[in-house]
Amino acid sequence: MFKRFSGAADALDMLISRSQPLQRTEQLPTLRGEGRVLAQDIFSPLSLPGFDRAAMDGFAVRSEETKGARPHAPVFLERFEPVRTGMPVPAPYDSVVMLEDSIRRGSVLETTAQLHPFKNVSRIGEDIAAGEKIFSRGHTLRPPDLSLLSALAIEEVEVYQRPKVAIIPTGGELLDIGSRPIQPGEAYEINSIMARLYAQKWGASVHKTDIIPDDEGLIREAIAANKKADLIIIIGGTSVGERDYVPRILAEMGELLVHGVRLQPGKPTAIGVVAETPVVCLPGYPVAMLFDLYLFVRPALQRIGNRCDPQPKVRAVLTRKIPSRPGYLSLVRVALQGEQAEPIMISGAGILSSVARSDGFVLVSEAKEGLEAGETVDVFIFE
Repeated sequence: MFKRFSGAADALDMLISRSQPLQRTEQLPTLRGEGRVLAQDIFSPLSLPGFDRAAMDGFAVRSEETKGARPHAPVFLERFEPVRTGMPVPAPYDSVVMLEDSIRRGSVLETTAQLHPFKNVSRIGEDIAAGEKIFSRGHTLRPPDLSLLSALAIEEVEVYQRPKVAIIPTGGELLDIGSRPIQPGEAYEINSIMARLYAQKWGASVHKTDIIPDDEGLIREAIAANKKADLIIIIGGTSVGERDYVPRILAEMGELLVHGVRLQPGKPTAIGVVAETPVVCLPGYPVAMLFDLYLFVRPALQRIGNRCDPQPKVRAVLTRKIPSRPGYLSLVRVALQGEQAEPIMISGAGILSSVARSDGFVLVSEAKEGLEAGETVDVFIFE
């Protein structure tokens, strides 16, 4: 059902409800799996370690023969074996006395430490037992995970394919960067850079189209050519001007769910569906677009890509009051100074430099008329 000037939470719910988790998977060499999402549980094929191994440099001994050893009452052993960290502990020894607690005197070992069985010994399967589940489906693989899988001789992993995202920048006044010097009324198209980099950071494979001028037919063609993507991002053309065709085109080609969200900045946002592919239409102003990427695109890609990566945030104390518009969810840029958050109160959603000077943003609820200086808030960190 179409909603005009929806609340942000309702708009997100409608987008998420139309964003279906991917079922497509692929096999990858383990060492190429960083950042990918597992499509199946992984169980260990073997125990780690596969033998009782020394956890310290020293001497393998029988623990029962060290009974009573003290710093001022050493015990002398005739049966021992030198070992280094990671080496097998040979039978019949069951513990390792550290170098600093022992002195070798020819064929006799003097020790000042009383040991219990398997002291300073890593047991078979102490790290991982054969058959143990080590990762669950949906886990995002990190460098230490890949090291563990390699140690277990797991050479391949099954992962979900990356969501396919199509980015369609629109605007007759826009030029490709460096194509020629800009003239008054023109601008370089930079929004797709931010959208592409964030979509890739959030796990997607991205295709960006050429800049589409404000031509209804060409916009239709671009959407139709990319309707097999898992998510379409359209930048610009979402307001209510004569040449802002995108919301109407969405309604005609598929379904327009939302046009206008009670956001500050980001009010012109539109959300729709074409051929079962969710479409997010972002404002052309870069700050508003950035916030929409975090509010809508990131959660949609999390769902589509079977991810559950939390957005980083910290707690901080506001140094100044933040005014806001009641009934609108406000996103306010802040710079962190230790445990304090300094609001960057620059009006206008086109001042991109204000984001470069920010560390993150604060959300001000629709139900509030701002936040007071001294309040402790969540600061969502720009990734």
